[in-house]
Amino acid sequence: MNRAAFKPLQNTALPHSFRQVRLERAREHDHPEGASAIGYVIVAPLDTTSRIDVETWRAHRDACRVIRQRPGEDDQLGHLVHGPADSWRFHYDVAGATADEAGFHFGSEPFRVGEYVSVHEVDGMHPYRVVAVTPL
Repeated sequence: MNRAAFKPLQNTALPHSFRQVRLERAREHDHPEGASAIGYVIVAPLDTTSRIDVETWRAHRDACRVIRQRPGEDDQLGHLVHGPADSWRFHYDVAGATADEAGFHFGSEPFRVGEYVSVHEVDGMHPYRVVAVTPL
């Protein structure tokens, strides 16, 4: 994994709204019990309703990161990128081995423990459950 392209985050320089969010694959056809080893770790600012704060993201976009975790694979490091129509995607510009993935309605979804979100991956849409939200 190429971590050299990422500068370490200086937590003291970031607003207090920054959170580390852990998503794990929820139950679906291929994973009837879910799959905790398939997941994402997202570092992003959340507003008072637990949604991604676009204005804080704009001011600190380099600190908004994602780690894609899959069993038997190296973690893929990337950035959380805001797009048109309040869309969000994961851009793996560090290692370059994984195509962009899109968060489905991430602009309106709350990131609270127990909530579900969907990610459009190369093989289709998959459900994820928010299992942890912690301050940096």
